[in-house]
Amino acid sequence: MYFEQFYLSCLAHASYMIGSDGVAAVVDPQRDVELYIDEARKKGLRIGHVIETHLHADFVSGHHELAARTGPQIYVGAGAGATFPHVAVREGDEIRFGRCVLRILETPGHTVESICILVTDLERSPEPFAVLTGDTLFIGDVGRPDLSPGHTPQQLAGLLYDSLHGKLLPLGDETCVYPAHGAGSLCGRQIGAERFSTIGKERQTNYALKAASREDFIHLLTDALPERPGYFARDAEINRTGAAALADLPPLPALDAYAVLRAQQKGALVLDTRPQTQFGAGHIPGSVHIALSGQYAAWAGTIIGLEADIVLVAEDTERASEARMRLARVGMERVAGYLDGGVEAWKRENLTLEQVPQITVQDLARLIAEKRDQVQVLDVRRQGEWKEGHIEDARLKPLNQLARTMDELDPQRPVAVHCKGGYRSSIATSLLRRAGFRLVMNVTGGFDAWKAAGFHVATPDAARNYVQSWSRAKVEGYQERKIELHNWPVQVISYKLGGLFHAKADNVSPGANLARATGGTREEAEQVVLARAGELLARTQHRAV
Repeated sequence: MYFEQFYLSCLAHASYMIGSDGVAAVVDPQRDVELYIDEARKKGLRIGHVIETHLHADFVSGHHELAARTGPQIYVGAGAGATFPHVAVREGDEIRFGRCVLRILETPGHTVESICILVTDLERSPEPFAVLTGDTLFIGDVGRPDLSPGHTPQQLAGLLYDSLHGKLLPLGDETCVYPAHGAGSLCGRQIGAERFSTIGKERQTNYALKAASREDFIHLLTDALPERPGYFARDAEINRTGAAALADLPPLPALDAYAVLRAQQKGALVLDTRPQTQFGAGHIPGSVHIALSGQYAAWAGTIIGLEADIVLVAEDTERASEARMRLARVGMERVAGYLDGGVEAWKRENLTLEQVPQITVQDLARLIAEKRDQVQVLDVRRQGEWKEGHIEDARLKPLNQLARTMDELDPQRPVAVHCKGGYRSSIATSLLRRAGFRLVMNVTGGFDAWKAAGFHVATPDAARNYVQSWSRAKVEGYQERKIELHNWPVQVISYKLGGLFHAKADNVSPGANLARATGGTREEAEQVVLARAGELLARTQHRAV
């Protein structure tokens, strides 16, 4: 049997193709579906089935276009209320082709219509070897329980607990787990970097599966639920009706500098997708910066939304086309064109450019020492990152909340903005400049560089023996240290929460959670995360970033 995972890093999205005897099923396809069609052709497969584990909220699915181009049926959970032609599946339904059996498990919680798919290869065994868990169970996490209108997060969290403990955890420990998202997805809070796991590993290491009771689980997931991006509801509705084919989008016009200026004056938003150093060196006044190198589409959906008319600024035509495609993946289709010739064309017309100074952490340390009462240090990371360590006297304003909280800052005083590594902070500087802040600086390297330079880090106060946590519980014995694994810099954090020790290993550069675990002792928890992180890094090519 053929089984392949397709991973789209910019959206941390995993989709799958399963084939047997010339027939294939595609599960949770991304919007641009050419890769599935090409792969099926190479493997001599006909795509006969398209399955959605739920109505995705963080991206626009390609199920509608894939069905139109290749002719398969679309399967979706019976509670989805889908308006396109589909087969509504329920508990125990099976899809059979060749020696492959796909069995449906109804697993509400992330959404009411969520399903998981047991995968059996009859050539191997009559028992399933894997389960595709959609957004129900991730590696080291579970799906957020707030994406179905008509249900409270507490109700959905209760359903999710029942699905996990009634449907997934009873599966054999050796059953492979293949989720729909990886590290960085907005559908979870602390998803691990691995692309797959097993039921046994998740039972041992997934924090959400350690809750002592259904009530504790509900509190764990909902007491400090991260804010849901505004575009999620729109994307879910697009997926409910079926998105238009990408081929139906009009060609991307090339605009001269004055056409861009006129569009901006009429209300269009200029979106600069270049690297942060290029944006800082010179950009169109009033533009928003979201570099193409990171989770560009997710941040564009969060910051800009789906209703704005957009003009792109990119390094070249190829990157402008890529930027447009990646916006379409989250349902952002109102792209009026791109600046032909880039910023150089703007310069040639002697039009105004603005700059954002890029400062090092050493520069920031000097500013704080010399002008502590003048400079405002702004941290735009998430609250969970802040709690694990931050710069003394910095002000926390997570990037997704900055637009509505920046009025608490003084626009007449300098603002030095940092995040973990510099990507989010550059976005934040562009938002501040648009809002009228003139003295704005981006801290290159971010908090990772600050720690690496040995500057003071404020961490949970061991003397007070307390830090606010998702479950509002006490944290004891907070520790962090840096080591090297397979020539990668790794930060290990551990602490006691309730009756268990929790540990996690983070890749310091480029920055990603590698593993999380719990154990009866600190040594046990750290041993597990280091083993899992070591396995992952041993398979990863070390390259400069």
